[in-house]
Amino acid sequence: MDQIDVAVIGTGWCGGIRAEACAAHPLVGGVHIAENRPERLKEVAASIGAKSATADYRALLDNKDISAVFVCATPETTHFPMTRDFLRAGKHVFLEKPIALELEEADELISIARANKLKFTIGYSQRFNPKFAYVKKCITDGTIGKPVSALVSRHISRSLGKKISGRVKLSPAAMESTHDLDFVLWCLEPAKPVRVYSQVNYGVMRESTGNDIPDLQWITVTMDSGLTFVVGGGWSLPPGYPNFSSTWIEMIGTEGALMVDDTHRDVMLNTVKNGAVFPMSTMPGEPVGHVYAGPMASETVHFIEAVALDRPVLVTPEQARRVMELYIAADLSAELNEPVTLPLENKRPARLAAGL
Repeated sequence: MDQIDVAVIGTGWCGGIRAEACAAHPLVGGVHIAENRPERLKEVAASIGAKSATADYRALLDNKDISAVFVCATPETTHFPMTRDFLRAGKHVFLEKPIALELEEADELISIARANKLKFTIGYSQRFNPKFAYVKKCITDGTIGKPVSALVSRHISRSLGKKISGRVKLSPAAMESTHDLDFVLWCLEPAKPVRVYSQVNYGVMRESTGNDIPDLQWITVTMDSGLTFVVGGGWSLPPGYPNFSSTWIEMIGTEGALMVDDTHRDVMLNTVKNGAVFPMSTMPGEPVGHVYAGPMASETVHFIEAVALDRPVLVTPEQARRVMELYIAADLSAELNEPVTLPLENKRPARLAAGL
């Protein structure tokens, strides 16, 4: 079986997990990394035995050995230009969410990938969470009948919220609820969203940062099937270890109901030094010896195998664009304090939440 070379652009929290997972996979012949922090570049290169390491991702564009690229760089403003460059260079691309900052950018990336017959996918890692996958299975196989109601509530700690909101001014809908919007839309396919209403709540984030950052955003979405679902996302929980993430799901159908507790209360560590903590509560996945607690490593392997074995990707860029349109509409609704009809067409939000 032929091996492939992959590149990881940006080796921070998420990129570090990607690089480790790639280096350990038998289908990967070599890992190339790009990182603009010299200390981190040296650290990751040594840890995974990188085939090459550079501070400038453009040095990898013409490397004919590289088949697939993981774009994990921050801030999110880098996503579009980097991904466009690699797609134009004929590389298959895995891109961390969001797919872009503007719908026109997303459309351009999708167009390039189609024209070059490349695999292009977005990092909606919660589809690789076994609990989430079980919800999808129970809907697909009819276990709970026809879905009639859905609720997802996700909260993360304010320390992680400040880290995320400090690097780019995107709303909780765009940066946190985006995972759950993707998940519910995936579960309800082929139904499509037709109307969005959203509101934001302010508190500690605006007070502590001095910026117009809401603590929480609630989004109500009406589908063309008539079903309405609610997704809430916040990033102001009290500081927790290590970057605490807590999610609750309710999926109600005509023949049954699913309640999913993804609050990580099932593993608690209590020590004299630190008290009670939840050590396996990070969204991307805390390393646990030879495995990761979260779904990101499995998601990375999925893309490696999709490229090496020519399999379809689970998250299509068209689905990611649909999620993007939905959270842009949610931001517009919160700004105008009125429902917004989809598709957006020529309506453009003032980008108050995005600061653009």
